[in-house]
Amino acid sequence: MLRWLTAPLFSRLILPSAVLRLGQGMAIACAALVLWLGLGGQPMALAGLTDDNYDGNIFALYAGNGSLVPPKVSLEQSLRYGKPALVVIYVDDSSDCKKFASVISQLQAPYGRVTNFIPIMADSIPVKDSYEPSEPGYYFKDAVPQTLIFNARGELVFNEIGTVPYEAIDDVMREVFDLLPRTESEELRRRPINEVNSELVPEEQ
Repeated sequence: MLRWLTAPLFSRLILPSAVLRLGQGMAIACAALVLWLGLGGQPMALAGLTDDNYDGNIFALYAGNGSLVPPKVSLEQSLRYGKPALVVIYVDDSSDCKKFASVISQLQAPYGRVTNFIPIMADSIPVKDSYEPSEPGYYFKDAVPQTLIFNARGELVFNEIGTVPYEAIDDVMREVFDLLPRTESEELRRRPINEVNSELVPEEQ
C-alpha cells in the first residue's frame, strides 16, 4: 500500500483508465456476442421477394402456405400409388423460386386433394452418376424452379424450367383429369391478399 502511494503520479492515473477501457471493450464484445447468438448465430442479411438472399421457407413466407414443405410423399411413393404428381424443384435463395411459390400454392387449392404436391430442394438431390426414373435427379436440369407433372400412369406430361404462369400449369392439369378446357369452363382470376400471394375466385360477370 505504501509503495503504491509513493509510485509516480502517472502510474496511478494510467492504470485505472486502462482497466476502464478494458472493461468497456469486454462489455461491448459480450453484448455483440449475445445479439449474434440471439439471431441464430448467423450474420444478418436483408432478403426480400426480388433478391437471391435466403430468409427462410419460401412457401411459408411468400405463399402463405407452410403445409407444402416437407412434402407428404416422395416422388417414388407417388408414382407407386398411381396418383398424379406435381413436382417443383427449387431453392430458398432464388428470387424466381420465391415468386413462383405463390403459383404452386394457388394450384394446391383446386388440385391438392387429387394430386401429390412434391416441392424438392435442389440441394437435397444427391449427386450420382445415374438415377432411376423414380428419382428427382433423373429429371433435374440444374436450373430452378423446375416444374414436373406426372399423370396417374406415372408418365411425365410437363417439364418446364422457370416461373411458369398458373394458367399454363392449369391447362395441363385439366388434361390430366380430363376436365373441360379453360375456354369452356368458369374463368378464375386472382385477387391479391397481400403484396406476394393471392387466391383464385370466380370471375365477376
